[in-house]
Amino acid sequence: MASDPKLIPQSGLLSAEANQAAALASFGGVLTVDLDAIIANWRKLEKTAVPAECSAVIKADAYGCGAEQVARALNKAGCKTFFVATIEEARKVRGAVPEAALYVLGGYFQNTGEHYARINCRPVIGDLNELAEWDVFCRRTGWSGGAAIHIDTGMNRLGLTLSEAQAIIPRINAGDHGITLVMSHLVSAEQLNSPVNAKQLASFRAIASEFSGVPASLANSSGIFLGAPFQFDLVRPGAALYGVNPTPEADNPMQQVVDLKARIVQVRNVERGDTVGYGGTWSARRPTKLAIIAVGYADGYFRAASSNDGTRGAEVVVAGKRCPVAGRVSMDLIAIDITDLPPNAARRGHMVSLLGEGITVDELAHHFGTIGYEVLTSLGRRYARVYKGGNVAEPLAKPAQAEAAEQPPSPPRVEQPANPPPLPS
Repeated sequence: MASDPKLIPQSGLLSAEANQAAALASFGGVLTVDLDAIIANWRKLEKTAVPAECSAVIKADAYGCGAEQVARALNKAGCKTFFVATIEEARKVRGAVPEAALYVLGGYFQNTGEHYARINCRPVIGDLNELAEWDVFCRRTGWSGGAAIHIDTGMNRLGLTLSEAQAIIPRINAGDHGITLVMSHLVSAEQLNSPVNAKQLASFRAIASEFSGVPASLANSSGIFLGAPFQFDLVRPGAALYGVNPTPEADNPMQQVVDLKARIVQVRNVERGDTVGYGGTWSARRPTKLAIIAVGYADGYFRAASSNDGTRGAEVVVAGKRCPVAGRVSMDLIAIDITDLPPNAARRGHMVSLLGEGITVDELAHHFGTIGYEVLTSLGRRYARVYKGGNVAEPLAKPAQAEAAEQPPSPPRVEQPANPPPLPS
């Protein structure tokens, strides 16, 4: 685990551990991402999907875990294909995985071809207009970097219809088409017995078989656990890599990835009958000791985790014991009832666990009234972000305002091939 030297007080009298502690002291919370756990999750998914290739979905900053750090660690572990949502996300991670296949799920827009070519990434095309515009760019520039075709088999979101996909089969069979993947997306993969799964599988198998020689992909995280028929040539796990349960009808086979701690800024006592927080919705039923924690909904700790006199909210681990939220979560602070802890077990400056020590992403999602995906992608930028494992030393993340002040380097230019194969009509 390493830290950015610009954030650490430089002193020959301080050890590396003391320097780390000094750097973290200026943050109200610390979010630790276990890259070894992400690698272990990817390897488990890879083993489950053999002989299919196992890619990694790292969109939304790798579900809030840090796309560059995650991509670099997984690429070093053997992952060769990655998916992001936008061209900007692709640009951010290309330097971390210079040789990997990199797909952009958001599709192709006219006049963006140069951006794809510059960083050698591939659009996932889900509309005939996109396909026509991509063809124009490829013919005009000679670019032959490849693209995926997305076919809608029931999501009714992105993708060519089955009839549109059927119409381009002659183009595929003509050869030199530049299509490197055909894919679709499952609607209800987490529901093992959903009849929609079988219907989508049949539709996709039929159309994908006509894309002669083109690898096929259907399964997301949960889809991998539906069995070999769903796995095709490549699987695309996302949330499972980051510890979200891909099999909600059974125990979670994934390791926890994120540990989130926040600092106690004050310990105070309230009398029986006193209210706590906005609206006075929670009142003390006994003389109560509270710990005020430096985190709130601005940091991705949802207001839905609040408690009131009729409803118990989320819990936080303080000094090894679960303690309930007291009152409403506010923008920057939450109150925790620590009355049952031993005296002096929790003091100002101590750290408490919001994720970790038995509190999982899925448990927190239950209290938030949402899913683990939203929990992870909502974690705020005010935490110090620390990475461990992955056989790479990653710096402590800088505050958001420092990041904004820096100008990102220009992406490397990828030279066009001198004599690319022509694209058929």
